[in-house]
Amino acid sequence: MAGWHVRDFAPDDLEAVVRLDAEATSPELPPVFRLSDVVAALQALHPTVVAVADGHLVGVAVSRLEGDRAWVLRLSLHPAWRNLGLGSALLSALEHRLQGMGCRTLGAVLPDHEASATALRNSGFRPREGLIYFEKSQGVTAQDVVVLSSLGAAMPDTGAWNKLAGMAAEKRLIERRLVLPLAHPELASQHGVEPPRAVVLFGPPGTGKSTFARAVAGRLGWPFVELFPSRLALEEGLATSLSRRFDELAQLDHVLVFIDEVEEVAGTRSNADPATVGVVNELLKSIVRFRDRDNRLLICATNNVAALDQAFLRHGRFDYVLPVGPPDQEARCALWTSYLARAGAEADIPVLAEASEGFTPADIAQAARTVAQTLFERTLDTGDRAHPSTDDYLRTIGSTRPTVSADMAREFADQTNRYGRT
Repeated sequence: MAGWHVRDFAPDDLEAVVRLDAEATSPELPPVFRLSDVVAALQALHPTVVAVADGHLVGVAVSRLEGDRAWVLRLSLHPAWRNLGLGSALLSALEHRLQGMGCRTLGAVLPDHEASATALRNSGFRPREGLIYFEKSQGVTAQDVVVLSSLGAAMPDTGAWNKLAGMAAEKRLIERRLVLPLAHPELASQHGVEPPRAVVLFGPPGTGKSTFARAVAGRLGWPFVELFPSRLALEEGLATSLSRRFDELAQLDHVLVFIDEVEEVAGTRSNADPATVGVVNELLKSIVRFRDRDNRLLICATNNVAALDQAFLRHGRFDYVLPVGPPDQEARCALWTSYLARAGAEADIPVLAEASEGFTPADIAQAARTVAQTLFERTLDTGDRAHPSTDDYLRTIGSTRPTVSADMAREFADQTNRYGRT
């Protein structure tokens, strides 16, 4: 005699199923489907069978039926009842019920060497060769959603990093220093590398500091929260608002916080202005609290790093002070190549890159949009599809004032030597 009785799951069994799951699950081999998935399937009354022995629940097989395909979300056996045929009995009963509901394919995904694999093989399941299981964990919990909503957070495009054209040197530096240690914390720890908690990006306007910050958040899959000093000042005073925002951010498991034009709240403190001193002091204290937890990154951006309070840039507060300058010839070629490809245009890219020296990525984007708009209007006026030429782009470049002047370029180079920490 088997010693167990297999029957359908009843709502009163839920507590016992959860308890059995904790007893049967190995911490070294976490299941693919979470316990919350299992509970949701049980509450939705997806086909489930349990095994009872001496009044105690000793096994459970939980499924989720989707059309004519079902998944085994959990096959849990009490340790004392393993290797006795109980797993096969549960699967047989579950399969019988699923067949009656129109299921034609029953699948299961298990950690390698999971004990339930034997029961699956004995029940006629066969592993599919040549498959790789891909998984991506989202760094947002249900509690996070409420906090993120109040903070006006966004989930950036996960492909934003790959869309960054040009700026190869800056992209490589930011990827190596910021993205990789945060994306691979275990490996970083093995090498004694502490993932960054706070960094400063500096450079002339329009060089892409905000774009890089959003792309890093997208690459990590973390929520992106931007703090606007001008808005915070309107609430309950800048210092108080900053403190409250960082307290709210501390509730999140993962987050990238961005402050643009940070010199507005971290400029050189003046003894003649107590309010300025209070704001900078509060921000410095907030950064210390922010650094106490893993899986978070503060990125501050400024056009003029020399305007920041000296204590703000001190080691221990910011891990890196990274320059993001205007694109060089190679980067400008990459940017023009990207924009011409979108417009289906052909032009002499090295000539355009040479002519647009001093242009930021934003300047090049504006010039490309201007040409596209001009050709669009010409096509509407003539009825014939107009194609841009090198001269069309050169005329637009010639009428566009570059954001970075020669003086600004020299100042940026000087600030890179004086303040850069890469």
